[in-house]
Parts: sequence; C-alpha cells; structure tokens
Amino acid sequence: MFLNFLDRIKDQLEKGYPLVAYRHPKEVTVKAIFQKDKELYFVEDFRESGFVFAPFDGEQSPVLLKKDEFLSVAYPQENKLLNETTIFSEFDDLDKDFHLQMIEKGLDEIAEGTLDKVVLSRKLEVDTVKTPLETFHALLRKYPSAFCYIWYHPSVGLWLGATPEMLLQTENKRFKTMSLAGTKLAVGEQGPQWDKKELEEQGMVTEFIEAALADKVTSMTVSDTTAVRAGNLWHLKTSVSGLIGSCGLKEIISALHPTPAVCGLPKLKAKTFILNNENYNREYYTGFLGELNFREDQRRPQPRRNQENRVYRTVKNKTALYVNLRCLQWQDKKVMIYVGGGITNGSVPEDEWKETKHKSGTMLNVLFNKNY
Repeated sequence: MFLNFLDRIKDQLEKGYPLVAYRHPKEVTVKAIFQKDKELYFVEDFRESGFVFAPFDGEQSPVLLKKDEFLSVAYPQENKLLNETTIFSEFDDLDKDFHLQMIEKGLDEIAEGTLDKVVLSRKLEVDTVKTPLETFHALLRKYPSAFCYIWYHPSVGLWLGATPEMLLQTENKRFKTMSLAGTKLAVGEQGPQWDKKELEEQGMVTEFIEAALADKVTSMTVSDTTAVRAGNLWHLKTSVSGLIGSCGLKEIISALHPTPAVCGLPKLKAKTFILNNENYNREYYTGFLGELNFREDQRRPQPRRNQENRVYRTVKNKTALYVNLRCLQWQDKKVMIYVGGGITNGSVPEDEWKETKHKSGTMLNVLFNKNY
C-alpha cells in the first residue's frame, strides 16, 4: 500500500503537477494532496481551503495547493532506532568568515539597542545520490515526532523537511501555538543543562507571542517550559492556547509570523536586518506550511432513552500550520540545506557557527546516511 502511494507521488512529479505529501507529528497516517492543473494559486485572506506554503517574507503571497485529489495511507513505522552519526559536508566551512562577520554585525546592533535578538541563517549546497522520494521516506523513518513533508509546484520548486515547530493549530475558535527556542546538542539520553542565553532567548519568544495575541484572543493559557528533543538536538518549548476573538485567521497569522524564533525582536527591524545582510534569499525557509481550513464532518449515533437512535453531526474547521525549519530545497542534483540560529546579547560567534553545523547534520544525515 505505501509503495503504491509513493508511486502515485512519483507519477505526479514526473508529469510536473503540484503536490504535497505529509505526516503530522506522532501520527501514523501519511496524506497527499494532488492538484489537477499547473496553475499557481495564492492565499488572499486565509478563508481559502487547501494546503498553504508561505515564504519567510510576509509581504509575499503564500501559495495554495488546491485539494483536487486527496489520498492517505498508513505508514509502516519501524520500531527500531536508526544509527545516529555525525556527518558534515566538505563545503560546510566555505562561508564561515562571512557568517561570523554577520553575527558580529548583529551583536553590534544589539549592543546599540537597535535589536534585542536576530536570527541569522545560511544555506549549504550539496550533491546527493538519493532521489527526492527516497529522502522523503528517510524523513518519515527518522523523525516520527516531526512534521515531515515533500512539496512541489512547477512554478516554485521542490522542498522537503522535518520540522519540530508548530506555528498555529485551530479547531473552530480554539487555537494552540508554541514558542520553541534555545538549542543544545543531544549527548546520550539525558536532558541538557540550559544556560542563561538559551533561557532568555526562550523567554523572549514566549513574551512576544503573549503580547502579539493579547488583543486578538481570550482565555489565553501559557504552559510551563519543557525540554523537547528533535533528532540530535534539544530545544526549550512553551505551549500557548486559548480562544480566537472577533478577528480572523489572517490577523492571528500576521501577528505571529515570522516569530522571534526565526526572525528576531523587534520583528520589523530584525526582518530588515536579515533581508539586508544574509546575502541570499530565504524563500520558503522559515516560512510556514500546512492544512488551511480543512472541514471535518463527523456523524455519530446519539443514544436516547426510549427513543430511536439519532445521528449527531459535528462540523469542525481545522487549520494546522508549521514553521518551515529543518528543510531542504531540491534543484536537479543539487540540494540546498538551510540552517540558522538566534543571536542575543550572550551569543559567542564561534559557538553560533558550531550550532549551525550541528543543525545542518539533521538533513545531511538523511541525505547521506545509508541507514536512513
């Protein structure tokens, strides 16, 4: 069944028609949406229904894949650990001097009080012998707790990823989001000891979300901060939930995206710094993607004493969006891997560089490790 599912995706790719296949975190079902024409559709007001793929720069319109055909299949998850190895590219240090200089420039802006935090990234170009579908299969095997996907549009390109970060989930008026910041390399199974820098970075993101949504939601609840593992890395996570007020989904998403976890603070100044200094176009890296306004119609019998059973109908409108992290872009035989890290007052440039190297290992392992 799953191999037939992959064959259907391969056929859509070979014909050059838009598609997305994906699996939600900790679920066993892999879903696919196939669009029956090659038109490039865009989201206008977030009242549309389909699969959204949005860039980092919120001034650009998100792409919408129409739900013309929908398939789902159970993924045969293997109950065994895959060997974890550290893989780095021979080209990984080519832009080191530039990246370190950019971090120093960001730290100067922070010292002057212009910025509180800025997330600086880079891209790594590698060759691979694996096909996109082999890579997607490897992502599913390796990262059962991440949102794994393969996305294609002939006018945009081919992207894959396994992101640990949710941007927003809604069910009718209920919403849930998270702040995910701070990074530590996993050593063994024990959780890490967090430094002041990571704790402050996490606090900034949580405070931003609370302030951004304060006048747009009600009954807001903020959880305790916990450590979560994503592959070979640990992060700090705080959940935020509540009820959406009188505003629409567009206002909620605009308030959140891009979050300080992928951009910085203040948001607009950090975004301007990134666009002016990173020296490349992030495109859809650190954008967001996922299901937009999917309707779920449930009918179930409701037993009543001394009456015939009646059918109860519940209609749910669901949205599930994820930040496009731990992703790569496919360009013929070349693959672009995107990695970054948050720069704050306590950042050490050489340590930040090492963090991007550890993050690049997530996708390099998937591309080159024969066990995946």
